[in-house]
Amino acid sequence: MYRRCTSRIIASGILIGVLGLVPAVRAQAWGLPEMSDETRACVKCHMTENTPIYQQWGASKHYRANVGCFECHGAQEGEPDAFQHEGHWIATIVSPKDCARCHAREAEEFANSHHSKGGRILGSLDNVLAEVVEGNRGLVTPSFQNGISAAAVNGCWQCHGSEVKVLPGGKLDPATWPNTGIGRINPDGSEGSCSACHSRHSFSAEQARHPDNCGKCHMGPDHPQLEIYYESKHGIAFRAHKDKLNMDSAKWVVGEDYHLAPTCATCHMSATPARPATKDRPETPGMPVTHDVGMRISWNNRPVISVRPEISDAKMGLPGANVNWQTRRNNMKNVCINCHEQQWVDNFYVQYDGLIDLYHVKFARPGQELYNLAKPLMEPAKFANALDWTWFELWHHEGRRARHGASMMGPDYTHWHGTYEIAKHFYIKMIPELRELIERGRHSNDATKVAAADVLEAKLNEVLSSTDHRWYLNQSDPAELEERQRRQAEFKSRYSD
Repeated sequence: MYRRCTSRIIASGILIGVLGLVPAVRAQAWGLPEMSDETRACVKCHMTENTPIYQQWGASKHYRANVGCFECHGAQEGEPDAFQHEGHWIATIVSPKDCARCHAREAEEFANSHHSKGGRILGSLDNVLAEVVEGNRGLVTPSFQNGISAAAVNGCWQCHGSEVKVLPGGKLDPATWPNTGIGRINPDGSEGSCSACHSRHSFSAEQARHPDNCGKCHMGPDHPQLEIYYESKHGIAFRAHKDKLNMDSAKWVVGEDYHLAPTCATCHMSATPARPATKDRPETPGMPVTHDVGMRISWNNRPVISVRPEISDAKMGLPGANVNWQTRRNNMKNVCINCHEQQWVDNFYVQYDGLIDLYHVKFARPGQELYNLAKPLMEPAKFANALDWTWFELWHHEGRRARHGASMMGPDYTHWHGTYEIAKHFYIKMIPELRELIERGRHSNDATKVAAADVLEAKLNEVLSSTDHRWYLNQSDPAELEERQRRQAEFKSRYSD
């Protein structure tokens, strides 16, 4: 049933307390009674050949449980990536399916998460950029005889994961390995990489709990969660108190084992205590650790238009399709309430939802409609038009930054890196580019383009005449203008010399 040396494990009656194979043995609570002969043989060589790896493993809980090289890397003849080494069948990659032999619940939760599906980006619009616009087919390997883009291999694939290609003899194609992308597609058919967060060979929980661990992927112009976190009050508290957060504790429950600051793991993954009801707060159920990071998120802010997470889970065929956003939001509120009172938590979500609504109504929906109407007037190749770049960055970079900034209470990213950039580029780039396309289409000899230009112009006029945009045409409501001028005069009188 499992991929590596399962028959050996069952026959030996080991992993006591985890697989429940030997209930008669009482003294061994977890792991193996002793180190296996196979692992001893591995260690004898690798402790000198790969000393840092040996030291990392030696400091790990795996070592203390007698789980070693062979227990993780042992394979069976006939497996796609198995090869003979010193008289044993082994494989380089340790996949989630392998880890599931001991960490079944964690592996199942991870497999049901968006993290494990990160490799499915390989056919997305982002990869058109990395493979075509930025890249070429200059990197030739045994599995990619026609070449592959080094920009995709070294960029996209290292975070999202690649499909690992196996060469004869169990070796791995260099375009796809090394790779610890979170959604790596493994030779055994499993998706994901546990070592993306639990770096081998120490597999430290302390490291996985550190915000910088998430920052390998969650940073940069299109999803700067790490930068937003460090800007927020949460991140400021973490930097001030990071040595007092007990992050190497086996049990790490907010309010019990630490209380001075949260990390990414605190809010999205870690355990919370049960709390009795008070006059200001209902009873709060405790939550266990989860490896499905979507179970506490009530908006998916990746698309042009934010969607509820159960909708995106349904598209991926994940069981989260049956968990509505209200349940997920309550899960997150059960985290927040450990440090904040109920009104604070509830009001935060009013602010967050308000920003999502603003982005949708004022920019995302009209922008998407205008962009789609402009396509008949544009060059057909993606990113061959200025408007392609403007619209892509407006939603994919600036729109995400604003939404993520609001979700994590990073005001600078919400405003200056977010809504300010959205507005600036909508008005000074997108609208002029749309007008240029309209003018060009109207003066073409193609009746289809003339008609498309008329439709686009009508929609553009409709958008700009709306309440949200009419200021651009100098048609603001007189009463609103008067009120704004009154407030400006009041401000100047208060702060003028």
